[in-house]
Amino acid sequence: MSLNRIFAAGQSVLHSVLRPFSGAFANAAGYRRLGLRYDDLLIEETDAMQEAIRRLPEAEQVARAYRFRRAFQLSLTHSELPKEQWTKPNEDIRYLTPILEEVEREFAERSAFEHMAIRK
Repeated sequence: MSLNRIFAAGQSVLHSVLRPFSGAFANAAGYRRLGLRYDDLLIEETDAMQEAIRRLPEAEQVARAYRFRRAFQLSLTHSELPKEQWTKPNEDIRYLTPILEEVEREFAERSAFEHMAIRK
């Protein structure tokens, strides 16, 4: 059995073991209580992330800024949103991660081409 198959099998077992706890962990993290989504927590100070944010549709950029401002205000007042306004698990979709992965692939491809050695 190849190492890749062993690794893939291990990943699927680990995923199936940890999956039931993921919802409880997300609720315990508290970001949903402030109206944030998981992708709002990603670090913005990288070139790839800046490019991914730039590629977001304008409506999503505005919604993201609103979520940040509201969460900051709630943090300042040491309060949370009413429970009916919390981010629900079905609303907590990865809106930025697919774009970020695409940008990182593009950056890796660009880097590979820039560092390519031409031999005659």
